[in-house]
Amino acid sequence: MAFDVAWDTTFDAALDAGRVTQTLESELDAVDAAPADVRSAGAADYPAPRMQESVVVRNLSKSFGDVQALRGLTVGFPKGAVGLLGPNGAGKSTLLKILLGLLTAESGSADVLGRSVADEPMEVRRLVGYMPEVDAYIPGLTGAEAVKFAGVLCGLPRRVAQQRAHEILYYVGLAESRYRRVEQYSMGMRQRLRLAQALVHDPELIFLDEPTNGLDPDGRDEVLGLIDDLVRSHNKSIVLCSHLLHDVEAVCEHVVVLREGTIALEGSVDDVRRLERGTYHIRVSGDEAAFEAAVRTRGFDVARQDEETLRVRVTDGTLAHDLFAAAHEAGCAIRGLSTVEQSLEGVFIRAVSSAAGADHVAGAALNPAQDGPAQGDSAQTEEGV
Repeated sequence: MAFDVAWDTTFDAALDAGRVTQTLESELDAVDAAPADVRSAGAADYPAPRMQESVVVRNLSKSFGDVQALRGLTVGFPKGAVGLLGPNGAGKSTLLKILLGLLTAESGSADVLGRSVADEPMEVRRLVGYMPEVDAYIPGLTGAEAVKFAGVLCGLPRRVAQQRAHEILYYVGLAESRYRRVEQYSMGMRQRLRLAQALVHDPELIFLDEPTNGLDPDGRDEVLGLIDDLVRSHNKSIVLCSHLLHDVEAVCEHVVVLREGTIALEGSVDDVRRLERGTYHIRVSGDEAAFEAAVRTRGFDVARQDEETLRVRVTDGTLAHDLFAAAHEAGCAIRGLSTVEQSLEGVFIRAVSSAAGADHVAGAALNPAQDGPAQGDSAQTEEGV
């Protein structure tokens, strides 16, 4: 990703004149002295592997005591924008930490950009960017210093990291504020700063953990716009971990939903939405139990939406007339019938709440997790998610 920005020489002069704190300089010197295999000569030296999938996970398992966070997880993330979803305790944070080399899996394997996480952890970290959900900055640093420091930690020489810090801060909209101390930043500005730190070394793959958390609607739209631009204009791949389905629908082309450490749903966003096709909300007067039985005898799925409404999903080619026929057979009258809008939310809710069966529609797989007790919101397995 190239950001061509012309900078006033006073910016570089300001840093050269000693704006970087003594503590930061000592940290940078320590990194510059690191072995060559841990560093890079610059962003241009970063290899750019090309493959169909940016992440490949095979039979991955991880437990914390009696809690099994991942259960033989096998999944591939295609290049582009992938949304990683799931309720608390589903295994999202555990998976991210394993992919970043921060946790070791008990069994299975994980490859990121063609590199084995177990065999080449430092190379993987050099090739990816990570935007954490929570703040991670050193008090007293300016925005420019914080991003420069992140670049050096990722292997960039200090001069290259300094130049990149200016360019990336301009890209994320913090050019005017880069010499302010980070603790003076608003929440939205700190979100942008974390994104800049994830981008400074020009990674091909970026992991984003709740990137719009706590932002107002305008701030959320701006951050989502940046993420979308990274994918469409700069050919980056992202893995967006979020609770907000609207965010995933806005920028992602593919979605992976975890439930209790296994895959509950995987497919392109368009294919996943099709799982809602042929779904109706129905209100009847009369014997609802008899109507439900008549609907099920026709092979349709039926569940209660609320106290007055049933949710019925029919098979391809079924007409609404068949639902009226079922009502007539049950001695009921349909007093309300509406189609369910095709959205990610409805499919997500069914995916994480299903307990048995399987559904395959138009290339998207809805695979309910194995029966068993919910894992709960384990602080060990799902911190920050």
